[in-house]
Amino acid sequence: MAYGMRVWGGDGALQIDENSFTMRVVLSITVTFPTTNKGNQDFSVPGCNASNSVAMVVPTGPYNSTLDFQFETEMLTDVARVYNHTRTFAASLAARGTMRLMVIRFA
Repeated sequence: MAYGMRVWGGDGALQIDENSFTMRVVLSITVTFPTTNKGNQDFSVPGCNASNSVAMVVPTGPYNSTLDFQFETEMLTDVARVYNHTRTFAASLAARGTMRLMVIRFA
C-alpha cells in the first residue's frame, strides 16, 4: 500500500503496518420506520462501497409486536441503504420500529 500507518507495541515490536487488515466503524446511527409502509432510507458514507464496506442493522431492543421485523441493508457507492422489507420478495411485509445501522469499512 502507498498509504497507511504503523503502530508499535510497548516492547517496540511492530504491531500494525500498511499491509495489515483493519476495519473500522464509519457510521453508527439509529434508523426508524414509524409505519408499515414499504420504503427505504439512504445514508451518506463517502468512500464506501460494496467492495470495501459492509452495512448491517441490529435491533436496539426487543421486538414489541408482530409488525417488528428485521430491516434489510444494501451497500451502494457512497451510500448505505436500509429497507423495512425484503426487497427481493414482492409479497414481504413491511416492518416498523428502530434499529442501529452500522457501516464497517475494511482495508
